[in-house]
Amino acid sequence: MSDGGEGFASILTDALGGDRVPVRVTGPLGTPVEAFFGRAGDCAVIEAASACGLALVPPAQRNPLLATSRGVGELICAAWRSGCRRILVGLGGSATCDGGEGMMAVEGIRDLRGRVRVEAFCDVDNPLTGPAGAARVFAPQKGAGPAEVEQLEERLLDLSERMRKDTGKDIAALPGAGAAGGLGAALAACFDAALVPGVEAVLDALDFRRRARGADWIITGEGRSDAQTLHGKVPVGLLRHAEGIPVALLSGRIQDREMLLGAGFARVIEVSPAAQPLSEALRPEVAEKNLRAAVRAFAETL
Repeated sequence: MSDGGEGFASILTDALGGDRVPVRVTGPLGTPVEAFFGRAGDCAVIEAASACGLALVPPAQRNPLLATSRGVGELICAAWRSGCRRILVGLGGSATCDGGEGMMAVEGIRDLRGRVRVEAFCDVDNPLTGPAGAARVFAPQKGAGPAEVEQLEERLLDLSERMRKDTGKDIAALPGAGAAGGLGAALAACFDAALVPGVEAVLDALDFRRRARGADWIITGEGRSDAQTLHGKVPVGLLRHAEGIPVALLSGRIQDREMLLGAGFARVIEVSPAAQPLSEALRPEVAEKNLRAAVRAFAETL
């Protein structure tokens, strides 16, 4: 599953019967990274995380004041040059909070306005600015301290005003505009892209309702589950489509447990021991051990 972040391009490319086109693009730190877009006929599938994802930046180097979304623009231009006229962009898992300025700085991308159909699939429904916006909610997860968060908020406020003057569209409060550090806002303003929940697109592509029919449980999870899980992430998308099948949520860390249970999850299970440091919990062999133990404990309650 994917909600627009990691895995989005692979899942939809396979569902569409397409192939992968490798492209070397500018990564979030300004250095080249290997990415790809999926191509099925004249349709391209792009995953922002493959070009500017948080996983591409070592923890000690994470700084959303400096990280760029330029590689996403390079992927869009590469897809256009290959003959694609419809471009599906998955938004999630980014290291950036530049409001899409890096993407829109790519030479030739503004010439594509009105010539290409762009659809944006968001992992969250947050607006661009404000208390629930890209800077205040997500920038701390990307390495920003309190002072940097306020700098980023000012940048995004200024950017949204410039977008309004340039395109005539006020996108600051648009649900999904804050996805991927504001890439949702840039795609909506510059390409008139519809911002839709990414998890819904993937569920449809996978024919999820048919696959789930007759199941006793649906088991899902993420790195950390909290109030943000309810704003378009994979688990809540599955919950909405469960049609009476109980859903168990297993995540590395759990916050806002009562809120998650109140949303309808039948079980909310923390996989990593509370006292275990994050650096230890993220080691693959430790994560596997923790997950096996959590699943075993869950199974014993059935």
